[in-house]
Amino acid sequence: MTAGLVVEQLIDSAMEATGLSEFGGDTFREGLDILVADINADTGRPAEFVARSGGMFTKILCDRLRVVDAIAKRPAVLDAPVPRPVFVFGIPRTGTTLLSNLLAADPARRSPLTWELNDPVPPPTTATLYNDPRALAALEAERQMLAAHPEAGRIYRMSAIFPFECVSIMAHEFCTLMLESAGKLPNYRDWFFACDKRAAYEYHKRFLQLHQADAPGIWNLKMPSHALDIETLLKVYPDARLVWTHRDPFAATGSFCSIIAAGHSSFTGRVDTQWIAENVPWQAGEHARRAMAARERIGHERIIDVHYSDLMRDPIAATRTLYAALGDELTPDAEAAMQAWLDDNPQGKFGKHAYKLDQFGLSKELLEPVFKAYLADYAIEREG
Repeated sequence: MTAGLVVEQLIDSAMEATGLSEFGGDTFREGLDILVADINADTGRPAEFVARSGGMFTKILCDRLRVVDAIAKRPAVLDAPVPRPVFVFGIPRTGTTLLSNLLAADPARRSPLTWELNDPVPPPTTATLYNDPRALAALEAERQMLAAHPEAGRIYRMSAIFPFECVSIMAHEFCTLMLESAGKLPNYRDWFFACDKRAAYEYHKRFLQLHQADAPGIWNLKMPSHALDIETLLKVYPDARLVWTHRDPFAATGSFCSIIAAGHSSFTGRVDTQWIAENVPWQAGEHARRAMAARERIGHERIIDVHYSDLMRDPIAATRTLYAALGDELTPDAEAAMQAWLDDNPQGKFGKHAYKLDQFGLSKELLEPVFKAYLADYAIEREG
């Protein structure tokens, strides 16, 4: 029988590895407890994959300990505001990554980069954001990985020096769909969609306050599941600017299923297509439904819409339109940097990401009820 994970052992391992013991509160425990219980209940998960999850959770706990310690040593960072951050969200796989990368090319903006989320302490300075030894080491590891497995770049456009999602920050609270994607975890899924995320967003803000202290800028933030709790986000970031990306939900759901299947394979060694077919469309529908409901309450003008089809046809023109809606200046230098990024990262650079709904026993006809209200309210250009 596979030995299960023990939460107290994970916590003890993190404290031993870091020499630290202050987690800045215990609000992370509820999510971690439920997550571990779900993994332990999956008796078919091989021991090596249970250990892989345990190692990931221990690293997350270590990162939280280090972040809390860094803030304790510089408490004044919490006095600084996080002014007018831009949050990009939407149904997963709707162009949020492309848009986030374009915004990150603007030197006036500050994006949480992949390498600094993976190794957050000490935080970088403006001068070291792209040449910190940790960034260079991560870039070299990335180069070697892509040389050996070029197909790995097909599903998700990422790099050590590209912006990454807020999932990595929210993970420090064990409150993120990034963790739910690691297999069939129904109790964690239900808890995540029902829980109060105020503590997670408050931790998120403290993380940004630490990381902007020596590398300031207007934050460019991206996570599809910000769509699920917009009003909680606004309690912590009342002057946030909200950007909703829209794409044919049938195409987006097929892509979403594919990326979750990759997560299952990495963390369980198998793909539960039946669970994916049940869970992923429901989650995609919730992203749309909750964002629509929040928009009714906070006002339609509070959210800016960006369409995937516009981004694909002319990303610079779509970005100009977004900047006008944000009330920000798109400088010639920023536009040139965006075009340079596009030239260096054409769609399909590592091959085409192939996915089909029928791989998961799904079809447009089956999904039409899920997205009926969304498609009725938004003029979404269909794909195929």
